[in-house]
Amino acid sequence: MADLSCDIVILGAGVLGLAVAAELTSRGADVRVIDPGGSNASAIAAGMIAPAFESLLDDADPARATLLRDAAALWPAFADRHDLTLDPTPAVWRGPDPDGVAARLRALGFRAELDAGGVSAPDDIRIDAAEALDHLLIGLGQRLTLRSALSLEPSGQGWTVQTAADAVRCRTVVLATGAAPPIPGLPEAAARAVAGVRPIAGQIGFVGRPLTDRVLRGPGGYVVPAGQGALIGATMVEGQSPALVDPDASARLIAMAEVLLGHPIDAPVDWRAAVRGTSPDGLPLAGPARQGVHLALAPRRNGWLLAPLVARIVAAGIEARPRGTHAAALDPLRFLGSSA
Repeated sequence: MADLSCDIVILGAGVLGLAVAAELTSRGADVRVIDPGGSNASAIAAGMIAPAFESLLDDADPARATLLRDAAALWPAFADRHDLTLDPTPAVWRGPDPDGVAARLRALGFRAELDAGGVSAPDDIRIDAAEALDHLLIGLGQRLTLRSALSLEPSGQGWTVQTAADAVRCRTVVLATGAAPPIPGLPEAAARAVAGVRPIAGQIGFVGRPLTDRVLRGPGGYVVPAGQGALIGATMVEGQSPALVDPDASARLIAMAEVLLGHPIDAPVDWRAAVRGTSPDGLPLAGPARQGVHLALAPRRNGWLLAPLVARIVAAGIEARPRGTHAAALDPLRFLGSSA
C-alpha cells in the first residue's frame, strides 16, 4: 500500500473541484484530486455564466442578484489565469413581456437591451463546458487519480484518505463530491452538511450541427452553442437519482427549442442525463467545515457561474485569510444551527 503525501486532497473532479484545484495550485499548494471517474454533470452542462437570466428565472432578490453578478465578474481573470476561453456573446431572452423582463433585469442592476422582440443581456456569457473541463484536467497532470475514496481517517495534524489502492496523507481535505453521500470518517458537522445536499436529476440534448450562434433562453429552457453543435436543455427533477432520460421531457424540450429558434430541428438529438446537488437555498456549500475539512458542493444548476467564487472562498478558508463578502451566504454549516 503506497503512502503518498500532499498538502491538499480534493475529492471530486467536477467544475467546483477542478476550479478549487486550479486556484490552490496557482497559489503554490501541492494538490491532488481523487475522482471515481465516469459520468460528470459538469462535462455535459451548458456552461452558461448567466447572472442576469438566472436571477430572472429564480425571481432573485437584490442580494442574490448581486452575489451572482459578483461571481460572474471573477470569470475573466480566472479564465486568463488558467488559459480558458470565454464566449462573450450576450445571451438573448425570447419569451413573453420583453419590456417587463428588461425592466426587471435593470431593477436588479443588470444591463438589458431590447433585441428584435427579445432581450439581450450583455452580462450573460458562456464557456464551452466540456472543453474547459478537459483543459482543467490537463492542467492537473499527474495530480489526478481516477479511483474512489473509501474513507477518511485522522492522521496527526491532517487526514489520510483511503482508496482501494493506496492511502494518501494530507493536511487538508476538500469535498467536491456532488450529490454523493458523506464519506465515512468525516467530522460530524461536515457529514451533516453533506447529508443535507439533495440530488437534482436533469437531462440535456446534444445536436451534432449548429443551431444558434448565441445562447437563447425562454421560460421553458434554452438552446446553446456547443462546439460544432448545440445543446437543448434542460430538466430539473429534485430528489431523483440516478438520472434518467424521460421521453416526454425530451419532446417538451424539443418543442421549446423550436419556438426559441423559430424553425423545426431536423437533426437527431442525443439525450444525456446527470445528477447535481443542491442546498436548501440553492447556493453552494463553500468553505471550512471543521478539522481541516472544507466543502465545495451543491451549486444547483450554477456550477460554472459560481466556480471562481467558490474556488476563491475555499482557498481563502484553507489559507486562514478573510474569505470575502459572500462567504457567509455560502457558509457550508449555515443550515446546521448553533449545534454545528
